[in-house]
Amino acid sequence: MKQAIIKIIKESKKHGWVMEPQAKQILRLYGLATTRFHWVKHLRDLMKEAHAIGYPIVMKVVSKQIIHKTESGGVSVGIMDDKRLTSDFNKMTKLPGFEGVIIEELAEGLELIVGSKRDDQFGTVILVGLGGTSVEVYKDVAIRLAPINKDDALSAVLSLKAAPLLQGHRGAKPVQLDTLSNLIVKFSKLSYELSDTMSSIDCNPVICNSQGAVIADARFIFKEQ
Repeated sequence: MKQAIIKIIKESKKHGWVMEPQAKQILRLYGLATTRFHWVKHLRDLMKEAHAIGYPIVMKVVSKQIIHKTESGGVSVGIMDDKRLTSDFNKMTKLPGFEGVIIEELAEGLELIVGSKRDDQFGTVILVGLGGTSVEVYKDVAIRLAPINKDDALSAVLSLKAAPLLQGHRGAKPVQLDTLSNLIVKFSKLSYELSDTMSSIDCNPVICNSQGAVIADARFIFKEQ
């Protein structure tokens, strides 16, 4: 395991979970694509980093006290100008445990979830399904045991009820299934190697389109001591 990952785990363990900037760093160290983002802690840096990414922008709070950002008012989507950017930043500074915000590109496409959980009986279990806010509604998921290969990953994706949406339903452009399968394989390796430390890892949403697949948000939860 890379020293950078060991350092993140050591520093985050006392909080019980890994905050999003560090979670995305772990993903990138395993070769997983994420949305372009900057962690901004001060208003003076906000405009510079936002303009480097380019509007529209997503803003999310960074706080050790806030795991579920949406429910806490810690997510702002589709920011189109400096005025709203500044206003939403100022609102988020008032949230508990504020340690800055992530500002990132607004990726568009079909939203999937790619997650894992350590099962006492079966070991590391990989979950792939329809993601975003739909995951709890439709419960359209496929489950495999880690580690998995590319054929396993592709079969999991194509077993979903939502598979026609991925393949170009009603004239829409199909997503890059090859890229998505590679992402799932790399995630499977990550989950397997971190299974002694993490009880669950969720990448939700994973944005899939005809250009590829990127992870827009991630959460690593440590095992209870």
